[in-house]
Amino acid sequence: MLHTKHLIYLFILLLSLPSCNSKTNSSSSENEGVNTIVSPDKATVYYFHATRRCATCEAVEKVSKETLAEFYGQDVPFVSINRDENKNEALVKHYKVNGQTLLVVKNKQSINLTNNAFLNARTNPDKLKSKLKETIDSLL
Repeated sequence: MLHTKHLIYLFILLLSLPSCNSKTNSSSSENEGVNTIVSPDKATVYYFHATRRCATCEAVEKVSKETLAEFYGQDVPFVSINRDENKNEALVKHYKVNGQTLLVVKNKQSINLTNNAFLNARTNPDKLKSKLKETIDSLL
């Protein structure tokens, strides 16, 4: 059963998510602008984000990158995609993305970890790391 303080935290978190969609301010990422899909037979983590990102959006990317580096080195690519940029429209449509989204993809299987990521990236990053590793391991 959720305690009142947890419900309040969840409500505040959900209210903050729309602010992640604003299209002002610029932020760049290492793999931004990728306009091709990584080899379909290789597990890949895609993080779709807006141009302007809140602290939670940035934490999702940071924790995801750290997890991949720690457990998989270069074997599992992390692809950060600004969904606001026209050059990424094909990937956004391909994965049916309409907001900040964290996906683990291999072949035709796509596992959406967005809810887990946004609930845990800032407050319980180890829980997100564990879920991300468990998900990737299940695809390897």
